[in-house]
Amino acid sequence: MRRPKKEIQLTSYDELLGLEETPEKSMNQVVEIDLAKLYPFKNHPFHVNDDEKMAETVESIKTYGVLTPALVRPRPDGGYEMISGHRRKRGCELCGKTTLPALVRNYTDDEAVIIMVDSNIQRENLLPSEKAHAYKMKYDVLKRKSGRRKAGQVDHNSGKKGLEIISEETGDSPKQVQRYIKMADLIPELLEKVDDGSMGFTSAVQIAYLKKKEQKDVLDAMELTLCTPSLSQAMRMKKLSSDGKLTTQRVEDILSEIKQKETDRVVFKNDQLHKYFPKNYSTEQMKREIIELLKLYVLNY
Repeated sequence: MRRPKKEIQLTSYDELLGLEETPEKSMNQVVEIDLAKLYPFKNHPFHVNDDEKMAETVESIKTYGVLTPALVRPRPDGGYEMISGHRRKRGCELCGKTTLPALVRNYTDDEAVIIMVDSNIQRENLLPSEKAHAYKMKYDVLKRKSGRRKAGQVDHNSGKKGLEIISEETGDSPKQVQRYIKMADLIPELLEKVDDGSMGFTSAVQIAYLKKKEQKDVLDAMELTLCTPSLSQAMRMKKLSSDGKLTTQRVEDILSEIKQKETDRVVFKNDQLHKYFPKNYSTEQMKREIIELLKLYVLNY
């Protein structure tokens, strides 16, 4: 007679994330919850789109069911707030299912934010806006935690700043993490332009320093002039804003500039450039290499 297999012990969310497990949180049973009783996480920064990836999720659910339960917590007003599993919930809706398997836990607001961000931040092809808001949400929690650490409490990140912790976990440099966090201050319409590639990342970070009304002026001027601010133009607007001199007209004037004066241009001859590039490089190849080097310089400035 075959012996029953030993029960597999899965690592809990608390163990993975270094959270303190308490009897109040230990509701480890997986339950089927009506989709109508599931509510999205407040200010959830990650998009749930009916795209090719969602089609794959739907097909997987149809074939195998939901392999990984969602993670939720009870809401004071009834129902459950989703911490992870938003895409699985949408997949179930598209499959015609009415319930979703979920693990119910009593996490605090800060614990829920950390888990929600960490459950999604390693996804491929994240949009700049998703990173910006996710990094900011986690950074704000880390700042609060560092300010209220209990006596004798073990902190595996002791001595590290929030930027460094997020950097180590995501692979973005601390400076780049800081840029993303700042970019979260952009109005939604400008963040959309970063997402669709019509506005450059470094320019967007500079524009994020402007007041909301000034950002709206930039958006209106972009639509009026059909121009997108360059990095130098964005930096000028930031300086004018800090000096209290950025008016609607100044924004329009800056974005209306067609090209720099000839005296502002730096010209190199091909034979000068070939000293630093392979002989078989075309002018266009050398130009692309120089542009990429300049971008790296700006990002690490």
